[in-house]
Order: sequence, then C-alpha cells, then structure tokens
Amino acid sequence: MILKSPLRATSARRFRRSAGLLTAILLAGCAAVGPDYAAPERATPATWRGAAAAKVAVMPTAPTDLANWWRQLDDPTLTGLIEQALQTSLDLRTAQAKLREARARRALAGAELFPTVSGSAAGRRVKASGESGGGGTANRFSAGFDASWELDVFGGLRRSVEAAQADLEASEASLRDVQVSLAAEAAINYVELRASQAALDIARANAASQAETLQLTQWRAQAGLTSTLDVEQARANLEQTQAQIPSLETSRAEAEQRLAILLGQPPGALAERLAQPGGIPRIPARVTVGIPADTLRQRPDVGVAERRLAAETARIGVAEAQAYPNFSLGGSLSLEALTVGALSSGDAVAGSVLGSLAAPIFNAGRIRQQVNIQTAVQEQAWVNYEATVLNALGEVENALVALANTRQRQNHLREAVDAARLAARLARHRYSAGLSDFQTVLDTERTVLTVEDKLTLSEADGVKTLIQLYKALGGGWSPDPANPIAAHAQGTSS
Repeated sequence: MILKSPLRATSARRFRRSAGLLTAILLAGCAAVGPDYAAPERATPATWRGAAAAKVAVMPTAPTDLANWWRQLDDPTLTGLIEQALQTSLDLRTAQAKLREARARRALAGAELFPTVSGSAAGRRVKASGESGGGGTANRFSAGFDASWELDVFGGLRRSVEAAQADLEASEASLRDVQVSLAAEAAINYVELRASQAALDIARANAASQAETLQLTQWRAQAGLTSTLDVEQARANLEQTQAQIPSLETSRAEAEQRLAILLGQPPGALAERLAQPGGIPRIPARVTVGIPADTLRQRPDVGVAERRLAAETARIGVAEAQAYPNFSLGGSLSLEALTVGALSSGDAVAGSVLGSLAAPIFNAGRIRQQVNIQTAVQEQAWVNYEATVLNALGEVENALVALANTRQRQNHLREAVDAARLAARLARHRYSAGLSDFQTVLDTERTVLTVEDKLTLSEADGVKTLIQLYKALGGGWSPDPANPIAAHAQGTSS
C-alpha cells in the first residue's frame, strides 16, 4: 500500500518508539555472557640460579635495553646483516601480512555492532490493460532504504570483538617473536660462517707447517739420516690435513647461503661481502640480564600465549550467547514517483518498522556442547600459557649454565693450545738435531691441529650461547618508536 506523505511522520514516530524500547532492553543487558578475563598471575623467582656461575649481572631492565643486543658484539658486519634481515626477511613479511589480516578481522568483528543500511533504486515502464478502457503506458520510478540491526543484548557480539582484539594483539606479539628469532638465527649463522673461516685458516697454517716438516724429512732422508718411512708418514699427515679443507669450505658456503636466505637474498648475494675473514665475534666483558619477571614481560612468545588465552576465554561468551534470545530491529523506507525528479518530493512514501525476537527452544544440547568444547579449548590455552612461561624460564637458565661451562672450557683449551704449539716446536727441533724419533713430531703436530680446532669451535659455541641467552631473554625488539627496527616493524604492519 502506498502511503501519502502525512503518514511518513507517523512511521517515524513508530520507528523511534520501537527503537527506544529495544535500546532499553539492550541497556538492561549490560553484563556480557561468559567469564570476564583476568591475566594470569606469574609466580617467578627473584633471580637466576646460573647468573653467578656465568658471571653476568642481574638487574631490572627495560625492553629497550635488549632491543639491539647484537651491537654489544662490536662487529659492524654482523650489525649490518641483522638490521638488513629485520628489513627484508621473507618470514618477517609473512608475519606482517598476518598482522594486517588480524587487524582486518578485528575491524570486521567491530562492524557487527552497528546497523546495516542498504539502498535500492528501480525504474519500470507500466502498460495499462486495454480492457479497462484506458490503455497506454506510464513510467514508474522508486527508491528505498533498508536497515537492520542485531542488538547485542547479552554481549555475544562484544565477546566476539574482545576475542578479535586479543587475536590482533597476539599477532602483534607474533611479529615481535619473528624479529627475536630472526635476529638470533642471523647471528648464529654469521658466527658459524666465521668459525668455518677460522677453521680454514687453522687447517692451512697447519698444512704449511706440516709441509715444512715433510721437506725436513726429505732432506734428512737424502742425507741418509732417516728412512723413507719418516718421509711417507710426514706426507700422509700433510694430506690428511689438506683433506679437511674442502669440508670446511662446504661448511662456510652453507652458512653463507643460509644467511643470504634469512635476508631474503638469492644464494651467492653475500659472497663478496663476506669473502674476507672477520674473525669470530668476542663475548663482551660485561653481560647484563634482567630479572625473571622482566624476561616474561619481554618474551614475545609469552605474550602470544597470554593473548591466545584471552581470546579463547572471550569465545566462551560467544558460545554461551547462542543459548539466549536474539533481538533485532529492522526498518524500510521507500519512495515512488512518475519521474526521477519527483522522488525527492515524497509524494508517495511507504515505510515499515520491525522488531523481532528469536530464541532457541530445542537443539538437542548442541549449544551446551559447543560451550563445553570452547571451555576445553580455553583450558588448553591456559596449559599452553603455563608451559610457555616455564619454557621461557628454563631456556634462560640453560643458556646461563652453558655460558658458564663454555667459558671454563675455553680457558683450558687456550692453555692446551699454548702447550701444544710449544711441544710441536720442541719436537721438530729435537728431531732435526737427531735427538728424538719422527713419531713424536707427528703426534705433536696432530695435537696442535686438534686443540686449535677445539678452541675455535669452543669460541664459536660461546658466542652462540650468548646469542641464545639474548634470544631467551626476548631481545631483538622494542616498543620504542625511536628504535629504527621497531619503527619499521610498526610502520609496515599498520
């Protein structure tokens, strides 16, 4: 039925009365269904058990204190590589895309709280029946608006928004976790590359020394002072050392390629940049770690687990809301005229207002089981959070113990290297003077190569342990916009 314009005010008044009634119902249901989330309390130790043995200082720290931990290693090449990785890594780009997805999902969930309005327009040509005596055709134009609004009386939609917000914050923490892992992995591969280069230098230096020994045995054999047995033993010793060089070259190349891939670069892109040996980075004289409570606040994976727990807690309310009535408000307004221009005059107006209520009556327990399912999921998230906290504390303690033991091992190996080198020099001098047999020379040269390799590996392990410690502490990101890495991450993910 087409209503004349005086009825438009009446329809508007009815719409306002219905809206007022349902709004009052909405306000009455101010308490959202489901449990209210509270962040878990963390029972943490006051300090680290392994800090004293590792000779590290424990004091309260801020996130910015660990933001650029790699600068403490005082290696410009390493610093440049890590900061490039934090700009160009494919893993980081993936995490940023996931964060943008989470932001869009949060906005989508928030949009469910607001009305939906749609418009339509149409034009048609109407031909009258000839039997009525008139005949002819006429144009008819219409335009209208439809609106619908699901009222969040019991808070189910609000819980959905709460869950989406927690998911968004979890994605933000996941991005920071990628930064932490990326910085650590880049540093570890760099150390392995430098260790391979150092091992190559050791092998080549020992090969050169063994070549001199071979020449010495050849001279003595020519002079009739020794047998060809010594010559061949010296040759075998030299060849064994030279045989290690290709394997070390392979290890160096593999570390270089892994580093390039972490930076989002094709294999070989860093060859020229890393061609010159730069030595293994040194552990700084002073290492400082925060108290356990600071570490849990700093660790992004703990933040991810906590936010996931918050999201799953909110989804219990979403599930419970399905058991309550659903209130919705709808309305429509249409205009019709013989010409397009006449639509604005409102000569023909039709309007309607509809308030509806739908409630579940029988569903064979589906809603209750859905609540039970979500409650179990929330319990799993709780356990995962507790496990993440314990794992974080354990990783720091393990890194501290490893750092302490590595330092002791290095001290002993340095003494062993000095003693082995001196023994090798003495053995060669005694053999040259005819005071000892050649087997002693072989043994001492092999010992030199062995302990030098062990010392190189130990030095590399010490630096990698320190890197693992910084990773366990959650270092590598900062919320401070002044930090160029953090500023880049925030800018690309917004």
